[in-house]
Amino acid sequence: MSRNTHIWHATDDLAARYAAGSLPEPDAWSLEKHLEHCPACAARVSAAVRDTSAGLVLADVRDAVLGAAPVSPRTHAVPRLARVLWAAGPAVCGAWLPAVLLVAVGALVLAHVGGVSGARALLLAVAPVVPVAGVALSYGPHADPLYEIAVATPSGGLKLALTRTAAVLVVSLPLLTLAGLLLPGSGAPGAAAWLLPGLALTLASLSLASYVGCRSATALTGGGWLAAVLAPALSAADGGLTARLAEQLARCLDGGLAQGGWAVAAVLCAVVLTVRRPAYDRLERP
Repeated sequence: MSRNTHIWHATDDLAARYAAGSLPEPDAWSLEKHLEHCPACAARVSAAVRDTSAGLVLADVRDAVLGAAPVSPRTHAVPRLARVLWAAGPAVCGAWLPAVLLVAVGALVLAHVGGVSGARALLLAVAPVVPVAGVALSYGPHADPLYEIAVATPSGGLKLALTRTAAVLVVSLPLLTLAGLLLPGSGAPGAAAWLLPGLALTLASLSLASYVGCRSATALTGGGWLAAVLAPALSAADGGLTARLAEQLARCLDGGLAQGGWAVAAVLCAVVLTVRRPAYDRLERP
């Protein structure tokens, strides 16, 4: 490999050794990762592969496939769309997205049609669990039929988990916050008060998943949050349920101390996740 301080490129000899299958596995993985961002080296390696016996077979297969495919100026958009949907994950493409819409619309219907004064409190109690559920449905052998293949790719592991988590957060954070803004306060915290807790619980789920798996981790974090806000409200004897829930949410979400605590928790979980990154390169047991 020819290198300088910050960048390197594949030499003709390196490309030939890779095409012949004689390159050591660590160097092959490094080269494959580099090819994702370097068109020049990708072209050099492709040319080397085409000169091998396997390359001749692949060329024949490619010509046969292209000859059988219908000609359309939009065919190039299909693989790109497939890659985007795969990166976004099963949660955004499956039943999770309608569930998020149901939570947001359901809260609005309860408040403005059903006349439930504590609809915002109910939404704030459920909202932090929504991205956690999205993570559970986005990554792991129980959620992704291509999980084993994804883990084996250079872009798999934690990078793929974070990509899918970002897709979940991009959908759920603005949608549920907007729904909260459209609901009457009725003593509940502000509509955006759940954002830091939601982020912290999501990062906690990803960190814990490196130890116990994604499904168990999200069950623990999501269940722990619901127990923390619902149990005191259900056990109190005085006042209505939504009023008691609003009081408990105020203790958990309102004020600089509570929000600062969630911010610290999010940072600590991010640190743990960084340290535990190699765990995502191993297959999780279903």
